[in-house]
Amino acid sequence: MRPFDLEQLRSFVAVAEAGSLSSAAPGLFRSQSALSEQLRKLEEFAGVILLHRGKKGVRPTPAGERLIVHAREMLAASDRALEDMRGLDLAGELRLAVTDYFRPTAIAEMLRRLRRRYPKLRLHVAIRKSLQIEWEAQDGDFDIGLSMRIVDGRSLREGIPVRREALMWVAGREFEHEPEDPLPLLSLPQDCSLQRFIRQVLETHEIPYVLAHSASGVAGLQSALVAGLGVSCLNASAVPKDAGTCRPLDLLPSLPEVEFSLLPPRVGEATLVGEVRTMLVSELG
Repeated sequence: MRPFDLEQLRSFVAVAEAGSLSSAAPGLFRSQSALSEQLRKLEEFAGVILLHRGKKGVRPTPAGERLIVHAREMLAASDRALEDMRGLDLAGELRLAVTDYFRPTAIAEMLRRLRRRYPKLRLHVAIRKSLQIEWEAQDGDFDIGLSMRIVDGRSLREGIPVRREALMWVAGREFEHEPEDPLPLLSLPQDCSLQRFIRQVLETHEIPYVLAHSASGVAGLQSALVAGLGVSCLNASAVPKDAGTCRPLDLLPSLPEVEFSLLPPRVGEATLVGEVRTMLVSELG
């Protein structure tokens, strides 16, 4: 019996986790058309439909959910075998600072995979604001930082890009809004650069709004969205399942993408830190 193609499985898992071909393609260094062809061949080989495709992206079918479990195990085993042949055995303790916008529901799964793949590596993760991570880039209490920036055409800062995502206006499925009323905006504190950007966009386009709810973090913002308390803006992977685009969101101004990147190496950092950073480029993507 012919075995699964590991590259097709890697693409399938990436697309399923990202929720769309467009979000997964940059991290896989493939075009959307090439990615679509890989998925078509995988479904043809498996003999079942693995992804539901729609205007809002893709989601795994029941068969796809089962294959994701097997695919992750096979990919992890393949990676471990290659690392063993190359003599790579990551061991030690590292501190990772991550923006709370980065794939909130996937962080725990990522850590579980890393723990299984590198049982001797101990990662301590702190969730922080991007500005704080960047301010403390050289002398913070972490070894590796992952921050988010808005892609606005200005020169990019130093760093190692790992993922780009669309910014979206989102609201809970139960949200209702009268056109003549100010837009009820759900926000985070002023020290969040994305939330400042959102208000600037609304003010530039002269869209009246009122701050309806202020959350302390992305998790609180997601809860307020699902409860139907108002409208906010999130990157694609941070949009909760029970929220999405709806009127009047399709009438709001278009938004740029955001880019997640690892901070560049520090002078004199330990070899282990550099090895883990290299490994995280593929894991975080």
